[in-house]
Amino acid sequence: MVPLHQHSAVDRNRLKRRLRELVRIELLPALRELAAASDIAFRARREAYTADVDALRQDVLTVRGRITAGTTAS
Repeated sequence: MVPLHQHSAVDRNRLKRRLRELVRIELLPALRELAAASDIAFRARREAYTADVDALRQDVLTVRGRITAGTTAS
């Protein structure tokens, strides 16, 4: 979900495309390796509109690390 935060539709769509692509490349392969099905929801914060792609990628990798660490601890 990409909230308005007083940005234009162009800005919101750009952020959605960036996040969707990063999740596809960085997160989905890790989720496919899990035995159980998972639902993950992203909600972009106001700072995401000004973040560069590398910062967004790092955030997605952090989420991936939390998910994979949670499955190995069980």
